[in-house]
Amino acid sequence: MKVAEVIGAIEEFAPLGIQESWDNSGLQIGSPDADVTGILLGFDCTPSLIAEAVEKKCNLIITHHPLLFSGLKRIYPEDFTGHCVIDAIKYGINIYAAHTTADKVIAGVSGALARRLGLQNIKVLCPEDEGIGLGAVGEWSEPKGAKEALEYIKSALELPALRHSALIDTPISRVAMCGGAGASLIENAKDAGAQLYLCGDISYHHFFVSRDFMIADIGHFESEVEIVEILHGVLQKKFANFAPLIYKGKSVHNPVNYL
Repeated sequence: MKVAEVIGAIEEFAPLGIQESWDNSGLQIGSPDADVTGILLGFDCTPSLIAEAVEKKCNLIITHHPLLFSGLKRIYPEDFTGHCVIDAIKYGINIYAAHTTADKVIAGVSGALARRLGLQNIKVLCPEDEGIGLGAVGEWSEPKGAKEALEYIKSALELPALRHSALIDTPISRVAMCGGAGASLIENAKDAGAQLYLCGDISYHHFFVSRDFMIADIGHFESEVEIVEILHGVLQKKFANFAPLIYKGKSVHNPVNYL
């Protein structure tokens, strides 16, 4: 099996052409014509993930976040990105990223988050084409009080912490979300009629919201990490005969620590 065949399966699920203009999804390092000895999936491309790929004799790494976002001016081993690039080339490892491509399909990041929270009637929050766009919005069958909703979310997502704006008196039935850094979609969530909006990387000033609307920062990693399991499932289903050589990385972890 060639790298191009694996890429084809990923892009059948999350087409490369739908990525955001600022993004750098796709093949980061390597050749589409290379033969695949094994596939390792991770959230971020890290030196430990590359070391695991070498150990498992996997020469294709697929991650959510791209290793390369912009041009490199220098490559040296003391730098995090440089370390990864050097090791990937040294050990002949191909690296592919499905970033905003996996964010913008409803079966991807935000849709998975909505399903995990038990929401119904799930739709794309910011639709572009049919079924494509950033974020998701859905409804609980039974409204929840503000504190109850946050406690439920914290439990369902196994969050170590959760930051939120002031509790509202309005029962919460409609919830919007965007996995990762989603502060830019706060107004879209309001326009969609959501009483609560979830995402990561919310800054201080974003917590000043209207009295009938709440936002909650559930963490960047925490809101997106399920994509590793999703991509793993996509590949195992597509390449059933190759499934024993498709692994989820042991080193998938949150770089943010809590005390």
